[in-house]
Amino acid sequence: MATVEIYTTPTCPFCHSAKALLSKKGVAFTETDVSRDPDLRAKMAERAGGRRSVPQIFIDGQSVGGSDDIHALDAQGKLDALLAG
Repeated sequence: MATVEIYTTPTCPFCHSAKALLSKKGVAFTETDVSRDPDLRAKMAERAGGRRSVPQIFIDGQSVGGSDDIHALDAQGKLDALLAG
């Protein structure tokens, strides 16, 4: 199984949607709340190619984007292969 990291904020509906999709698939993930730590958000943005919006999702260290991106990968049938590692 792949290593999944997700950067979030507590009130973000897109974060909740992305986490729900991952949970539905039975995927364990590490969540990092960037809402109160500008240094963590800056680290996230650096890893995500400058994107500062949340969520930002990484699978095996590679940025896959946000909630819309991960749902699109799922709709295209590509997410399961990424999650398999």
